Amino acid sequence: MKEFLKETVKTIILAAIIVIPVRTFIFQPFLVRGSSMEPNYHQGDYLLVDQLSYRFRNPERGEVVVFHSPVPPQRRYIKRIIGLPGEAVFLEDGVIYIEKGGERVSLDEDDYLQIETPGSFEIFLGDDEYFVLGDNRGASLDSRSWGNLPGENIIGRVGFQLSPFSTLAHTVTPQLN
Repeated sequence: MKEFLKETVKTIILAAIIVIPVRTFIFQPFLVRGSSMEPNYHQGDYLLVDQLSYRFRNPERGEVVVFHSPVPPQRRYIKRIIGLPGEAVFLEDGVIYIEKGGERVSLDEDDYLQIETPGSFEIFLGDDEYFVLGDNRGASLDSRSWGNLPGENIIGRVGFQLSPFSTLAHTVTPQLN
């Protein structure tokens, strides 16, 4: 019995040594709540967030990220990156435009967006700020509500979708026209 307990304790310690760093620095679980990312992610979808990629590169337009909300900061949200640091983001007649260095181009969101974005706005992003929107624009609290997202708030990008098990996550990146 003593040998069994010893082996059990060793197994638990070894598992903790492996799992804790992976969970803390590489992948973090995230459960989708709400409909702001439909039709791509739904209420109850279980995702793994890749926390490692952004230690080696910056977030890119079109990536779906999980982050700490600017207001209130204890909440975590999932949204798609639309605007990058130093850009201006405009919405006119249902079309999003990105402007950087005097060049203005439209954002092609046909691959992941099924409806037109309502309203109009003009946003300017600072050096470490991002503009994020939910894919279900009518049901999303996002940068239109609470402003630009500081880069330090980003936890990571959606890496894998684990449930429902019949769905394999894919990343769709918008194209500038």
